[in-house]
Amino acid sequence: MLVLALLVLLQTALAPPGEDPVAPYAMSDANAGGGPFKGVAMLEAFHGVAGIGRIVDDLVTTSQADPRIGDIFKGQDMIRLRRTLKEQFCVLLNGGCHYTGRDMATAHKSLGIQAKDMNALVENLQAAMRREGVAFPAQNAFLGKLAAMKPYVVTR
Repeated sequence: MLVLALLVLLQTALAPPGEDPVAPYAMSDANAGGGPFKGVAMLEAFHGVAGIGRIVDDLVTTSQADPRIGDIFKGQDMIRLRRTLKEQFCVLLNGGCHYTGRDMATAHKSLGIQAKDMNALVENLQAAMRREGVAFPAQNAFLGKLAAMKPYVVTR
C-alpha cells in the first residue's frame, strides 16, 4: 500500500520549475501516442536527443509566429509544451526518454484543432526537420507515426 501511495505521489508531483500546475493524471510512455521505432537508426537520423531538442524548439517558435496557427498557442504553457514534445519525440524515436505528458486526446481536447491546423503544424515540423538536416525518408517515417494520432488531436 505504501509503495502504491508513493507511486501516485510521484505521478502527481508539483510542476517542474516554470511550468503551470496541471491536474493529476497517470503518466505512461503509452501516452506519447505510439510505440518507439526499433533500433537507433531513426534517433541517429534526427541527430540524437540534442537534434530532437533543436527540432522541437524550431517547431514551437515557428508555430507560435505562424499566422495560421499562432493563436492556438496563446495562453498555453509553452515551457511544458516544449518539454513534453521533446519527451514525446524522444520516446517515439527510441532515445531512451520517458514521456510525462497527458495522452493525446486529453492534451488536445479543449483546443478546437481542425485538420487545417494540424496540416500547418506538420508543414512547420517538416521545415524544422529539413533545417536540422533530417533525411527525407526519416522525415516521412516519423510523420507516418505521428499521423496515427490525428483522430485524437483534431477535434473539429
